[in-house]
Amino acid sequence: MSLLPTDESALRTLSTMPFLDRLELAAVSGLSEGTAHNALERLGGERLADCVRHASPLTASTRRWHVTTGGVTRLARLDETPADRLLSVHPVSAHWQRLLLERLDAVAVIYRLASAVATVEEEDFRFRWYRGAALDAALALPGDRTLGVIRQGATAERTAFADRFRRLLDPRQAVPRALLALMPDGARLRQERGLLARYPGPVFLARERDVAGAVAADRVWHLTASLAILSLEEVLERLRSGGSLPVEPPLARRSPPRDLSLPEKPGKVPDHLLPVVLKSSHKGVLDRLADWPWITASDLRELTGLSTSSLSQITTLLESMGLTAKFQLADRTRLALTRRGLACLARRDRTSVAEAVQRWGVEAADGSSPTTWREVPGTRSRSLARTIEHTDAVHRFLGRMSRQARERGYRVVQLDPPHRAARLFRHGGRLRSIHPDAFGILRRGNESFPFFLEWERRAVRPGTMAVRLAPYLRYYSSKQPLDDHGKLPLVLIVFDGDLAESNFHGVARREMDRAGVDVPLWVSHVDLLECIGPLGKAWRSPDDLELSCPFR
Repeated sequence: MSLLPTDESALRTLSTMPFLDRLELAAVSGLSEGTAHNALERLGGERLADCVRHASPLTASTRRWHVTTGGVTRLARLDETPADRLLSVHPVSAHWQRLLLERLDAVAVIYRLASAVATVEEEDFRFRWYRGAALDAALALPGDRTLGVIRQGATAERTAFADRFRRLLDPRQAVPRALLALMPDGARLRQERGLLARYPGPVFLARERDVAGAVAADRVWHLTASLAILSLEEVLERLRSGGSLPVEPPLARRSPPRDLSLPEKPGKVPDHLLPVVLKSSHKGVLDRLADWPWITASDLRELTGLSTSSLSQITTLLESMGLTAKFQLADRTRLALTRRGLACLARRDRTSVAEAVQRWGVEAADGSSPTTWREVPGTRSRSLARTIEHTDAVHRFLGRMSRQARERGYRVVQLDPPHRAARLFRHGGRLRSIHPDAFGILRRGNESFPFFLEWERRAVRPGTMAVRLAPYLRYYSSKQPLDDHGKLPLVLIVFDGDLAESNFHGVARREMDRAGVDVPLWVSHVDLLECIGPLGKAWRSPDDLELSCPFR
């Protein structure tokens, strides 16, 4: 049976942009939404295309369509070309299928971006995915204009992203005229501005969450060297001609696309189909466990806001799929990602699976559970296990804060674990750093409250307190806090007892006066926080010893 022109158009679009949903297909192909819907239904009926269900924390549940083996054969016949050549030209082979499915959460956001571009551009544009190049995708627009898309995933280490970006600067590498950078949060957007400013053309940065929900007129794009915030329409107006799209070598293995039917048992799901099987709530829990390994179920429940029964159902399913596991450590049951869970997130964020396991692995090589912190293989997860009482205290604080925030009308915008909370800065000609136990942002109305958390168990003598405060004095003596966060973050310091807290106020005031630097310090101790909570009047400032709440 011959294809209708609209069906052929839809099939060709899916061959260059697999896993579009109906609305995205309509936007990038120029078809109306109704026409796109009917075309997909006919292609599905003839088994030329099929779909998978997908949802993520940033995109709603939808059906995403891909070309089948029959669709590849039909396109090859229409173009009078061998199917093998079509598999080498378009991202429809089994290998491409697996790559895009592993990254499907990111793919969905980039397709949202491409759809928004299509609403601005009056003529067709070319879209290209990349397998191993530094770019995630690129667009060739009318007027010889080119745009690259690069995404920093939530689990991507800063050094890994920097190494990936530097590959773009290779003079032998073709580069697009401008770059669109999708960042996981506002803090990393600001931190990476200096790095991305080295790109030979203009770079526009936006939070991935904003891109997923934005239309072309929404102002979500930041420049590397300006405080201006632009809409996508304005970005495209500024885009000049020039640049070129990188070219990757063709695939060596060009197998036809495979059937993506899901197995009945969760434990039998192939790795590349996990992003399809997992719901957005499941993925949210995986992200939390990636940030806070060794967390207890009660603390995880408060962090996520899920009910006891919902969290139990989710963790049971994730465990049955081999993504998470329960571990006994310090006489408590704790949750952490398994090797498979770490690999799932690493592939989504285009980072090294081996490095993720080396840093965060919790299982022994034979798959057995550790019984002491010394048996934990991951370097960072072992460090957290070694200081498990401190780790528990931070988890409990953040869980209690999250619960109080929901009760009192605050929104938890961001909670970063220690490895992402660290800040690098220059002071006195040297590279310095601070290493808090967490970084977070609360928001109520239009007011935001960034903060660092230091849960202090060892600095109980005046000399030690001064040493621990010194990095913050250096950090706040520079303009770096404003550059990193847009406003000065609070520094929350928690002691085990009220005596250490009382002593710290005098030490802090003396050290700030000596350095001529004011740090927005707020200090409390465990008993007060247990009684009042992090968002109550449980804090004192060295400038005012009356109990108060800093989040006002």
